[in-house]
Amino acid sequence: MIGVQATEAIRAELARRPRGWLGIPVQRWRRITQAGFFILFIVAPIFDIFRLDLNLRHLILFGFDWTLGLDGYAEGRITTAEATMNIVLRGFLPLVAVAGTILFAGWKWGRLYCGWLCPHFSVVETLNQTLRRAIGKQSLWDKKLQPERNPDGSVTQRDAIWWFGVVPLTIGFAMLWAVVLLTYLLTPAEVYGNIFHGTLTRNQTIFLSAASIVFFIEFMFARHLFCRYGCAVGLFQSLAWMGNDKAMVIGFSRERARDCASCNSACDNVCPMRLNPRNVKRMMFACVQCGQCVDACDHTQAANPDGALLNWVHDLRAESEAAFNARAARAAHAARPACGSTRVEA
Repeated sequence: MIGVQATEAIRAELARRPRGWLGIPVQRWRRITQAGFFILFIVAPIFDIFRLDLNLRHLILFGFDWTLGLDGYAEGRITTAEATMNIVLRGFLPLVAVAGTILFAGWKWGRLYCGWLCPHFSVVETLNQTLRRAIGKQSLWDKKLQPERNPDGSVTQRDAIWWFGVVPLTIGFAMLWAVVLLTYLLTPAEVYGNIFHGTLTRNQTIFLSAASIVFFIEFMFARHLFCRYGCAVGLFQSLAWMGNDKAMVIGFSRERARDCASCNSACDNVCPMRLNPRNVKRMMFACVQCGQCVDACDHTQAANPDGALLNWVHDLRAESEAAFNARAARAAHAARPACGSTRVEA
């Protein structure tokens, strides 16, 4: 009897411990990688790490000019075969290598780039949480308010004064993105110098104005919707992920679904993509592997000796999750008690 009690106590203690590496929780690691990549996104053109110079009409990579080597062909110094080989070696193969790396990562781990690196998704999450403080929802299109109490026990109260944070932040991010994108196309010193001295050219002014307006509209009204339906990088990662039944996925212990009765759908509420993490893989097509649903389940099930119901799984367990169909999922949801404001997509 004592042994059983000790085992349950150990299991409960393990369930309460935050997931992480080197003692640092997963979400903190994710914030570190997001912040690092966002800074890299801004400074890459400044230090000529990567940019496309429209004046020079070629790429600059790590300070070196990256051309297709076709000038020699135009001047008659190289043959057609040599020009073709230059295109393959300097254009086609590098493109295939970059795309292949992203697709392989997506095939094995899902949209890991989106949830852990993408500078756009960093903006999405920042604005989601700021908007939640203003209106109690992460998106203007959410039908229901989120609970004020967070899975970790803290409270986020709704206050309209946060609109004075949402709007300036959205404008600031839109203008920042417009300026940074322009530095990927023109010499950063020229762009920042013209902005500082108020001497932007007509074309630069048009680009910055139009891009700022477009980004403002997207950041204010369609943040996660763009990630779900409009981002080509995310789409191809998801397609690769769906093609691998053994890829890492959020697994739901459906045999313990009754334990969800003690929860207020915390996993649904925290998802920045507004998905239902307990759903089948096909309905989680746009999952970015951020793990916030897993952390939420860890917190809400901290007192449960069996631990959380949501976990990252792979290989055979992931294959089982991928094979689970929508009809069986609906039956499982119908068989368990009501779970707060659970949203189930068919």
